[in-house]
Amino acid sequence: MILTDPRLHSQFADYGILIPIRTSKITKVLEHLENLESLKGKPWRLNAISETVDRAALERVHAPKYVDRLYGSDLENEVLTAYELIDADGNHNRYAPEMALKPLSQFFDDSVLLHVAGTTQTCRLALEKGWAFFTGGGMHHGHYDRGTGFCLVNDLVIALRTLQAEGRIQQAWIVDVDAHKGDGTASLCAGDDSILTFSIHMAQGWPLDPETTRERGEDNPSQVPSDLDIDQEPGEDSFYLARLAAGLEQLKQMAMAKHGRLPDLVLVVDGADPYEKDELPSTSTMRLTLAQMLERDLLLDRFLTKQALPSAWVNAGGYGDHVWEVYAQFLEKVLPGKLR
Repeated sequence: MILTDPRLHSQFADYGILIPIRTSKITKVLEHLENLESLKGKPWRLNAISETVDRAALERVHAPKYVDRLYGSDLENEVLTAYELIDADGNHNRYAPEMALKPLSQFFDDSVLLHVAGTTQTCRLALEKGWAFFTGGGMHHGHYDRGTGFCLVNDLVIALRTLQAEGRIQQAWIVDVDAHKGDGTASLCAGDDSILTFSIHMAQGWPLDPETTRERGEDNPSQVPSDLDIDQEPGEDSFYLARLAAGLEQLKQMAMAKHGRLPDLVLVVDGADPYEKDELPSTSTMRLTLAQMLERDLLLDRFLTKQALPSAWVNAGGYGDHVWEVYAQFLEKVLPGKLR
């Protein structure tokens, strides 16, 4: 089942934010799937996010004082910081408020919390149906007391903590194949074996570059390791798939050693930004082909299916006009077989 919502189609530019996140990563995927004969007459999508998110859900994961700022007069400053819309000299960066159709203060309710709700609902669907995909979510750079990297909060950990608090799950994995390290996720879950974190990512560049490390000091939470990290150096794309396969097996053994069983749910951060046609400059050291991206996702799906693990997928990072191709090819392959 695919979860989507027309409200997710709102352009970042509507708020004056000029980050190259295109709504085509949703709309073109849905158009592609609608034209497939294999899906004709089948109920393959939900068109509305019905989940709601309150402050308590955020405070299970984030600092209460930070949540206060998000719900108070400091919200706009937090958005400007998390989305890197102001540079070190105080000038606008990828931000043109004069072009905005909506106030930046509206962004939190209309976009950020909607993605949190969608990820949470997708996890519920995965527990019910065994597999679900959300056309949003993946804010893995959200830290305990601040937002970074286009992530104001961490929807992944919020969703899992919500289900744990309700007693629906005990153990979970977060498997992150976005180009950037899932640093917020690693930091938030450090020391808690109930959520095991696995990230395969660029070894160089944000958030692991020396400049970022210096800016954040010795206690830089971006340096907190995941339970399993696989760093990809530039030029090592040919090793990616074998490393991912080995990492999944290692994660399985880690879970068995710690808990004697596999998790109740796996949350997959299915970023499209390792794709060679991604347009975000910070992803330039990872250049997987479209064929490699398809094999990445199929490899993941085969592994999780073989283990009979319910999996919730979120589309996470992906920038520019071509990233929709990554999701479309994968969903075309797997979605018909997931419907029951």
